Amino acid sequence: MNGRPKRNYDITALQRGLQLLHLFSESPRGLTAKQVAALSRLPVSTVHRFLANLITAGFLNRDGEGTHHLGIACFSIGQAAVGQLDIRRLSLPYLQELNQQTRETIHLTVRHGLSAVYVEKLDSPEQLRIHSRIGASVPLHCTAVGKVMLAYMPEDEQERVLPELDVKRLTPNSVGNLQELKAELFRVRKNGYACDLEEHELHIRCVAAPIYDHTGSVQSSLSITAPTLRMPVTRLRRLAPLIQEAGLKISAELGYQPPASPSAWRALNRNGKTDARLGKVAV
Repeated sequence: MNGRPKRNYDITALQRGLQLLHLFSESPRGLTAKQVAALSRLPVSTVHRFLANLITAGFLNRDGEGTHHLGIACFSIGQAAVGQLDIRRLSLPYLQELNQQTRETIHLTVRHGLSAVYVEKLDSPEQLRIHSRIGASVPLHCTAVGKVMLAYMPEDEQERVLPELDVKRLTPNSVGNLQELKAELFRVRKNGYACDLEEHELHIRCVAAPIYDHTGSVQSSLSITAPTLRMPVTRLRRLAPLIQEAGLKISAELGYQPPASPSAWRALNRNGKTDARLGKVAV
């Protein structure tokens, strides 16, 4: 029997520094030292020391008003992480196929907190293109990719997340309150896909479908995006089955096994779970 005490590899200062970085990842407008202290429950003097070290290392920037934002070092690490995501590698052939079939911009997104983050983008070959970039985050409530991830959340998680969202109209077409959002999410589950009809940005429309992981959870989605002049609503709806099929193919690559019958699919879209006799888990 080995009588050696179990080693504890926890480094308190490192753990605290990483926790502070997580606070900034959820605060796109940045944080002051006082705000960081309140959120972390650490003394202001301690927070100042952490922030100074994170600034020196390039993980944070500080503006003239004393507000701190994530720095270039975080971006570099984030870009490296994106390149190593299995979902990005496994999805690429299907994204390329969609790009060739539709000649429109294709996005792959993953959920990060209360946002959806672009982890892959294939540009349209057309002269008029969509301006977006890998690593950028977009709201969940008024984008097709975000609404898909909200709609397929487990009920308890959705009830917790929805009140945390900053639900406001970014355009005259976007939802402006939780009641409208819940009605929209119901339609997404019923249809099996989501649309963005100039809700995030004017003159841009897109259609998105869910991607299921091996547990049946939806933490990512893919979309077809185009200017309104090339994307009338009729075309958007014609493309919906195409992107749904691509989403299921990517899901299969991730180890997801769909319900065994069309009736099971309808049950899945209706209430987020299938009959236990089909051997499926809740999504």
